Amino acid sequence: MKPARLGQYTVIAPDASIGSGVSIWNLAYVGSRTVIGDNVSIGSLAHVDYNVEIGDNTRIEGLAYIPPKSRIGKDVFIGPAAVLTNDPYPMSPKMVGVTIEDGAIICGRAVIKAGVTIGRRSVVAMGAVVTKDVPPETVVLGVPARKVYTRKEYDAKKLTWESSGSP
Repeated sequence: MKPARLGQYTVIAPDASIGSGVSIWNLAYVGSRTVIGDNVSIGSLAHVDYNVEIGDNTRIEGLAYIPPKSRIGKDVFIGPAAVLTNDPYPMSPKMVGVTIEDGAIICGRAVIKAGVTIGRRSVVAMGAVVTKDVPPETVVLGVPARKVYTRKEYDAKKLTWESSGSP
């Protein structure tokens, strides 16, 4: 088992479970009863609250907020300053988490409403505000988020961009 790499001033609750090969960068927080799988990366200043589950090979960028009761699958990417919520009617004592299924991509500064499920291999564009479930293999953007194309189309656009000669 590879030990976790921890940045300076990182705080991890003593009852959090951290998998093998995990990297948690500077000034990040991981709360009580959180379970983090293997080969996960959590960026600087990210806040992963209590009672969160994060699957293997997931990458959470800096300044992201992952509230209690969130369930994040394997091979997920959560961009910088993305925010998941868990209180549909603040400040209610009754909370419900966000579910992000395997292979999903949440781009920077996206906001996901409490109780929403982001389907397998879906993409949430930067700055999107997701108020309803996103079906698997779907790309959404805007405020409120709406479907713009499929994951297959997204992957084709990405491949074209990556193979072009300019940035």
